[in-house]
Amino acid sequence: MDIYHIVGYCLAVLVGISLGLIGSGGSILSVPILVYIMAVNPILATAYSLFIVGFSALVGGIKKAINNEVDFKTVAIFGIPSIVAVFLTRSYLVPNIPETLFTIGSFELTKPIAIMVLFAIVMIMAALKMMQNNMEEMEEGVTIKNRFLKIVLQGLIIGVVAGTVGAGGGFLIIPALVLLVRMPMKIAIGTSLFVVALQSLIGFAGDLVHTTAMDWNLLVLFTLCSVIGIFIGTYLSKKISGDTLKVGFGWFVLAMGVYIIIKELFLNQ
Repeated sequence: MDIYHIVGYCLAVLVGISLGLIGSGGSILSVPILVYIMAVNPILATAYSLFIVGFSALVGGIKKAINNEVDFKTVAIFGIPSIVAVFLTRSYLVPNIPETLFTIGSFELTKPIAIMVLFAIVMIMAALKMMQNNMEEMEEGVTIKNRFLKIVLQGLIIGVVAGTVGAGGGFLIIPALVLLVRMPMKIAIGTSLFVVALQSLIGFAGDLVHTTAMDWNLLVLFTLCSVIGIFIGTYLSKKISGDTLKVGFGWFVLAMGVYIIIKELFLNQ
């Protein structure tokens, strides 16, 4: 095991801490760690990320459920269309994207570069949303029934985006639950973890149909480190203000997104 893998496994703990603290951010961290530190191919890294984040989120979701911080009705309404979209995206859309999308002069936009740039754009959008720090909680008279079609549509859209970039989608799901359903933040985090777990693990199953070159030793060890982080993050969530953490994490995600775009479009040419 080289120094880069050791550093990667240590950083994997941060993936779990992020999930435990704010119910999202696992894929935002895991994909760059896998690609830039552990030298995993970007396409394979998105598959690994689904398993890592999915399993870690499941552990965190069970802990939240024990504390009655999960709305399982919303998990079903939001999760089912999202899960279907992720599975179809990973099984049919991603494998059929051409290896080279287009070439302009000496610049060639390849599938791995396009995936990473799209991932960075999603990161930046999520970061700006987190830094707004003004999401409202449940309003009287606003119910899931009133917003059923919006929730289903949002689930489908997030499923496609999450499946394409290999993300669990928690950084998209939480704002959707809080803004659309007016769900309290703590319940939104717990509910998000279950949706993320289900759609990520089923999305990973879609990858297994087309991918056999899995490094299971790396995948299992990275996931175990992430699960350790989940317990640390859950403990810290009781000590740190959620709003302060959300804004600080937003700035970090924004910086990472900008870095990925610059590296992929300019430094790799």
